[in-house]
Amino acid sequence: MASQQPIVGAWFEDLVEGQLFEVVAADERGGTVEVQYRGGEVGEFDMEAWAQLRLVSAEAPEDAGAGYELSREDDWDWDSDQPIVPESWSNPLASIEPESFTGFDDY
Repeated sequence: MASQQPIVGAWFEDLVEGQLFEVVAADERGGTVEVQYRGGEVGEFDMEAWAQLRLVSAEAPEDAGAGYELSREDDWDWDSDQPIVPESWSNPLASIEPESFTGFDDY
């Protein structure tokens, strides 16, 4: 029996299936728990099935983003000494709404 609560963001290992997964959603009203396995597959359990699982808490794997098809190249370069400031953030004209919209002008 699983005594583990389905907490979004928590990682678990299913001892019977030997699979590592993360809880990505828990709907108490609907009585479901959505999980994403390490390989990217998504699954869903109802609360009754969740209670029957043999689970242990697990640490997130080093490649935890692999299921989301993220790689190291997708990470922000936080070590950069230059701040990230797109031109549009400092452009005062970017916040002005145009007076007419293509295809919606009154004739």
